Amino acid sequence: MSLKVGIIGLPNVGKSTLMNALACTEAEASNYPFCTIESNVGIVTVPDRRLEELAGILHPDEVIPSKVNFVDIAGLVRGASAGEGLGNRFLHCIREVDLLVHVLRVFHDPAVSHVHGDINPMDDLEVVETELFLADLERVEKRIEKEEGRAKAVKKSERRDLAFLEEVREFLSGKKKISGSGYSGHKLEILEELNLLTAKPLILVLNTDEQTGPETDKALAELEASGRGEAVFTISARLEDELNQLPPDERKQYLQELGMERGGLERFILTCHEQLGLIRYYTRSRGKLQAWSIQEGTTAPEAAGRIHSDMESGFIRAKVIRYRDLMEYRSEEGVREHGLLKTEGHDYIIRDGDIIEYLFSG
Repeated sequence: MSLKVGIIGLPNVGKSTLMNALACTEAEASNYPFCTIESNVGIVTVPDRRLEELAGILHPDEVIPSKVNFVDIAGLVRGASAGEGLGNRFLHCIREVDLLVHVLRVFHDPAVSHVHGDINPMDDLEVVETELFLADLERVEKRIEKEEGRAKAVKKSERRDLAFLEEVREFLSGKKKISGSGYSGHKLEILEELNLLTAKPLILVLNTDEQTGPETDKALAELEASGRGEAVFTISARLEDELNQLPPDERKQYLQELGMERGGLERFILTCHEQLGLIRYYTRSRGKLQAWSIQEGTTAPEAAGRIHSDMESGFIRAKVIRYRDLMEYRSEEGVREHGLLKTEGHDYIIRDGDIIEYLFSG
């Protein structure tokens, strides 16, 4: 299961710096618009304290953490939906990701120009949001034109697609987001086919100076007042990039001096993981202990199929240990002695923290 997080925003807001910090990709970060032309992709390890603790008990030969793909998408500008600044090309890249991370500039740096002159995160948000809505509106308009042609050949009662598409167009015209969570059946299928940019899960990232100040507080208050305060993350991409260059011991000491258990990047990656609606479970096989990120509500056979399709088709049962039980009794034998090692079948829903051994045919 390849999960993609797309980093978007205006030029020169710090997207590539954040990407460098996340994945050590050394994406080019320079002081001119469209410095990033091709999307930079980085495979980022999901921080996992449980995996470390499990390894300490199970002593595997190899430990493999879960991964998430981050994509640094070139800066959007006003008019992107009409092709300005290679906008159509960049919007296509956005359509391919599962979660959007919209970087808003709060930091001050006279050496890095702002594409609009002044630093105003709310104005920047408005520009990018407008382009996403316009791109979605154009996509729906094209689908409506197609359905209008088809509708002439069917009865009025059978024009259900056209009626729903017009409803979607009305939402988008009013800059209202529409997601699949409120729909089912055929309407949900249409929304999935449209793959609307504005329907994707979103995190707003305030990219601040190393020390946050009144500008950050103001931006947070304005986002809250506008109804966008639920998924906001504050980070200094430059500071995190610099910290990433330190040896692990020095970085840990620096964080301790700041009174922080986790660095900003670690918290940010976990926030993205949660926003995607993911949980993590673990498998043991042939000396490997591996973490897997899956959607909450995934059944055991479906989860096995994420590893290999043959494991889903040949699924027989799963041996399941809860993380907390293994932590308490410190071995599989201890868990079994207390009757807590379970054998589950096809209907079992994977829970966050499960340690699973699959039995399958083939």
